[in-house]
Amino acid sequence: MKGQPGFQLKHSTGWFAAGREVACALELLSDATFKLFVWLCLHAERSRGVVSATSVELARALGKNQTAIQAALEELQQQGVCVLHVNGVIRISDHFWPYQRKDDPADRDASRDYVAAVKRMFLERRCVQSSFTAADEKLALALYARDVPLIHVEHAILLGASRKYASLLEHERGTAISSLHYFSQLFVEVQQEMSAHYWTYIARKVKTFEQTWAGFSAAGQEISKHAAKGQTGGCYGSTELASGPPSDS
Repeated sequence: MKGQPGFQLKHSTGWFAAGREVACALELLSDATFKLFVWLCLHAERSRGVVSATSVELARALGKNQTAIQAALEELQQQGVCVLHVNGVIRISDHFWPYQRKDDPADRDASRDYVAAVKRMFLERRCVQSSFTAADEKLALALYARDVPLIHVEHAILLGASRKYASLLEHERGTAISSLHYFSQLFVEVQQEMSAHYWTYIARKVKTFEQTWAGFSAAGQEISKHAAKGQTGGCYGSTELASGPPSDS
């Protein structure tokens, strides 16, 4: 019996290997975001899985408004499908990219930008006293290799800082965070689905505490504790800070 003739492509260029990686994205993403994902796949460099495009350019290409594109990009990042780098490069995560990546200087630049962003978010918190050591950089590179979105790193650091400040309020003393490894478990915890309202609340409370906090000295912590209790509408107690925003009901 003759074998069936092989399939032939109508066009030898421009095709994309849409296999299990794309099927996995289809299960995770909303319709609008999946459409953006497919566009990114079709236009990404095959050897690197990256696209350089602004939200304005993406909106024009897909016939959407910029707000919708921004929301779709945020969903891609939150679901771990893409990593948005600070230089405007969108990198499709390994789990959703069917091609083997080649070592490329541009990708090394992206990893340096990622580490720099992690360093900035880490050292920005007042409860951190560190020079961002080689061990911290190694962890940041590991997060990059695992395609952990920067938004998850930011959320983990905010959540860890909020819990540190809650502890300071409760116990009146404490020590500074000196290593990025302090947040290791939180990089996993923040992957749970939380509303944007929750993270806005945590960020606001952390910022408010840092504006009134006098530092790690015993006297400074005592002053900050009384200031936190005495303010209305601006600060909070340790239970509120640790547990998150009040119910909308």
